[in-house]
Amino acid sequence: MTSRTPRPRRPALPALRPPALTGRLHDARTATAVGRWLGAAFAVCFATGLVSHYLQHPPDWLADDLPTRPVWGYRLTQGLHVATGLAAIVLLLVKLWAVYPRLFVWPPVRSVRHALERLSVAVLVASAVFQVFTGLLNIVEWYPWPFSFVPVHFAVAWIATGSILLHIAVKARQIGAHWGRRSAGTLALPAEDARDRRSLLLGAGAAVGVVTLTTVGQSFTPLRTFDLLAPRHPGHGPQGLPVNRTAAAAGVSARGLGEWRLEVAGPRPYTLSLDALRALPQARVRLPIACVEGWSVEAHWGGVRVRDLVERAGARPGAVAVRVTSLEVSGAYRVMEMGAGYADDPLTLLALTLNGQPLSLDHGFPARIIAPGRPGVLQTKWVHRLEVL
Repeated sequence: MTSRTPRPRRPALPALRPPALTGRLHDARTATAVGRWLGAAFAVCFATGLVSHYLQHPPDWLADDLPTRPVWGYRLTQGLHVATGLAAIVLLLVKLWAVYPRLFVWPPVRSVRHALERLSVAVLVASAVFQVFTGLLNIVEWYPWPFSFVPVHFAVAWIATGSILLHIAVKARQIGAHWGRRSAGTLALPAEDARDRRSLLLGAGAAVGVVTLTTVGQSFTPLRTFDLLAPRHPGHGPQGLPVNRTAAAAGVSARGLGEWRLEVAGPRPYTLSLDALRALPQARVRLPIACVEGWSVEAHWGGVRVRDLVERAGARPGAVAVRVTSLEVSGAYRVMEMGAGYADDPLTLLALTLNGQPLSLDHGFPARIIAPGRPGVLQTKWVHRLEVL
């Protein structure tokens, strides 16, 4: 008989187990304390996001009645939107750390009710992560996805808000039990964890403070000295003003502006050369320009009131909207419409100068719109046509 060489045994693979975290601060009190801040941040983001969306895309019934005062209104709301969105990134990471073990409970589903609860948590986590990180990429103008940012971000904001409200309703009893340091659920936790929990919450608050301090200067200019992490600095750019979309990006060149004329369409249409436009009565205003990315700067603008131009075209003052067309080759905001409230406002200009100097090409030479309380994407540059609607 011949002996067979025994086959070597295959090493046994370790059993698959869900991640296990043993940190003692992964508890309801930590999650509730951080969740209060995170919920407040999301509430501010949602409210200010609605303002931004409906200023950019007003329904027909609202377009003529959008408020033009205070002139710094959009600057405030969008600055808050971006500042709280950046703070929410820090808070969301801490919140996920606090609840991380619960995301991997085993077995994953214990009942129909438990399955529905976990599904709601999955929607909440996915929508919250999507909102803060797509918002972050938007402020640096990087879009590594195939969809349009604005409508998708707006739609998911409603999903995230609904998920948060549902989560609060489902967890209301647990939240109430751990709401404060003297709440019944909090007192039932190990007393020795309280000091570590306070340290964690203070650290999270400090991180939020650092992120806010180093970015909010892009809109709150008294803090511009500390504006280290924001993608824009309020004092950097041609003529001391940041630029999002350059003339080169818009397909506009100085050579192509040699025969520029402003067309004004209405009951009595007319055209004006740049010299003729400069010869008309000029107005001077001090207005902020505020962009959806969160930066804003106040500047001195000079030019012709839009209401004077449309009145000259035979339009009834205060009763007409205006369509503005840019020379840029393409873009979602190449054609913009202003409701009657903006068109008739004495602060709304077809601007020709910025801080006392003719507009640079990147700032919209030869003419651009500047109006109070509007998003920067609607302050159309390289204007060549106004049409009375």
